[in-house]
Amino acid sequence: MKVGNPADADTALGPLVDNLQFDRVMSYIHKGIEGGATCAFGGKRHGEEGFFVQPTIFSDVTDDMVIAKEEIFGPVVAIMKFKTVEEVIARANDTHYGLDAAVHTSNHNTAVKVSNALEAGTVWINCYNMFFNQNPFGGYKTSGIGRELGEYAISEYTQVKSVQTLLQ
Repeated sequence: MKVGNPADADTALGPLVDNLQFDRVMSYIHKGIEGGATCAFGGKRHGEEGFFVQPTIFSDVTDDMVIAKEEIFGPVVAIMKFKTVEEVIARANDTHYGLDAAVHTSNHNTAVKVSNALEAGTVWINCYNMFFNQNPFGGYKTSGIGRELGEYAISEYTQVKSVQTLLQ
């Protein structure tokens, strides 16, 4: 995954928006390590300039860790083991957030069951971060407000008004 200038076609990951977000993401990485997760890959600044963070993968993550509970909004993945599909659904929905989710499986029935049960505004199956202008985008619970894209977005730009009159 190439980190660099987002204007370059071969770049997969650009910089974070500003220093504040860079510091937030780096603090989550430190909290993951301090909380006992294993930083299996990345975990550091990328380069000497800008707000670039190495793609970071944590393993040995437990439900009580901050990196498992909060939206990081940076290139950080927390890997958690599970035994049943029901456990995955319950754990995924046990959060205040629900912007998006991804299901990776070769079983069509599992994909449908999990995607329907997840409390998330967008669910990708065997892919991630694919957007189409026709599909609404927005979260559940405390993730975002309203919807972008698709016909549902129109309501974000309109104000419904009712006027009754009896003219004589």
